[in-house]
Amino acid sequence: MHIHIEQLTLEVIIGLLDFEREHTQRVIVDMEATYEYDREKFINYADIVLSIETELREKRYKLLEEALYGLQNLIITDYPEINTLKLKISKPDILPQCTVALSKTWIF
Repeated sequence: MHIHIEQLTLEVIIGLLDFEREHTQRVIVDMEATYEYDREKFINYADIVLSIETELREKRYKLLEEALYGLQNLIITDYPEINTLKLKISKPDILPQCTVALSKTWIF
C-alpha cells in the first residue's frame, strides 16, 4: 500500500534569516509512504497530519534538512510498519520567482 499526504499547507517559523525567525511563512509538506496492509493495524493519515503540524509549529526548525529528519523520526517512531518514506518540504514564498524545496526518501 501507498499512503499519500499532498500539499499539507502550514504557517510556521522555519529558516535561518532574521525575518524567518520572527514571522511565520507558508510551507507545503508532501509525504508518501509504503507499508504492508494489515487489517489489525492501519496507518491513520489524520494522525500523521496532526503530528506533522505539531512538530513543525513547536520545533521552529532553522534548516529544512533538520525538519525533514525530525519528521522522519516522528513518523517512523509512530508507524514502524512503514517500509519506505518520502518527505518533501517546500517554501513557495521565500523567493519571488520560484518555489524552493528539499526532499528525502528513506528505505527501512
